[in-house]
Amino acid sequence: EVLLLTDHVDAFWTTLSLDFDGKPLKSLSQGDVNLDIVPLVDESSEDKDDNAQLAAIDEAVVLSAVKAAIGDHVTDVKASKRLTDSPACLVAGQTGPDRRLERILTRGQAVPHSKPVLELNMKHKLVRAIADAKAAGNDQDVTDLAHLLFEQAQILDGEIPSDPAAFARRTNRLVERGLGGSPQSRKS
Repeated sequence: EVLLLTDHVDAFWTTLSLDFDGKPLKSLSQGDVNLDIVPLVDESSEDKDDNAQLAAIDEAVVLSAVKAAIGDHVTDVKASKRLTDSPACLVAGQTGPDRRLERILTRGQAVPHSKPVLELNMKHKLVRAIADAKAAGNDQDVTDLAHLLFEQAQILDGEIPSDPAAFARRTNRLVERGLGGSPQSRKS
């Protein structure tokens, strides 16, 4: 069973050793979460095809490439067991407060935040694109995609990327590549 705690003060409850009917309260946004006990919904044929393609991705190569590209921003990069649609998310490490509680406690203070853990959805097309770029030896794409995933996760977590201008340039570069080059080259 899942208890949704949506108020800001609710972040305090999961830091305490509380339980309900013998079931511990645990934050999904902090550390490793064992989701193996949650039954999976039947997979569609599309999901089975995705899983077959996923087998071709070398998970360790992708995780180490992303860690090398953004390592100074995170404590670790891991494959996620909690993501289904999003390519990435930020979670707190095993120790310390969860990310929302840390923001509440340090609001208005010049206290440095702890570095989060970046979790990647290994089934997502953007993560697969990192594997493809790494295999092709395109280090610029690997770096751009790794930073893009980290900054998107920051935005989804309610933060602003540390360098919004670099985020915009990186996003524009990737969109231009996806459109087949620069807008001026398509006019001719």
